Amino acid sequence: MKYALLSLATVLCMAVHSQAQGLHLGIKGGANITQVEGKAMSDEFKYGYHLGGFAEIGLGKKAFIQPEVLWSQYAMQTGHNFNDIIINAKPGTDNQNITLNYLQIPITANYRLLEWLSIQAGPQFSVLLDNHKTLLENGKDAFSSGDFSVVGGAQINVGAFRITGRYMLGLNDISSSEVNEAWKNRGFQLGIGIKIL
Repeated sequence: MKYALLSLATVLCMAVHSQAQGLHLGIKGGANITQVEGKAMSDEFKYGYHLGGFAEIGLGKKAFIQPEVLWSQYAMQTGHNFNDIIINAKPGTDNQNITLNYLQIPITANYRLLEWLSIQAGPQFSVLLDNHKTLLENGKDAFSSGDFSVVGGAQINVGAFRITGRYMLGLNDISSSEVNEAWKNRGFQLGIGIKIL
């Protein structure tokens, strides 16, 4: 995983250096509509939010790369048989709401179908943030407890404004060693951004 991310960063740097047609920065925020897919989790989608920034790195008239850094909250709910699959589960943990905070880093390749409409797809790496650890300690855990996803969607570009809708599909098992089943994040992200530079 480390080598894949390093390779991706190298390719991005080379593309920026050799072909960049402009660099723009902006801020964005919006809603997360997420669910954890797996046994003993509710199949109901829950609402969270995301806030952060983005960059647009031009690669010609039609294409650009859009890296983002987002603080992202995922909400989920345990199912009616949650106690049955948790090792040493405490009574009463069925049907409980859970909130997870992630630092998300999506990097999407964008292609303009029209001047105001682009499609986007790419990888996303998410670090689960523990409130009892520093940012540096959370970063050290990123490669052992991070969530790797693929994202795809569309973006409307009107002047400096950006309206994004995308689907996220987690590829990693996010369950802990206390869980006997695999859990994976999935959901939708709807956001509004504004280019400030």
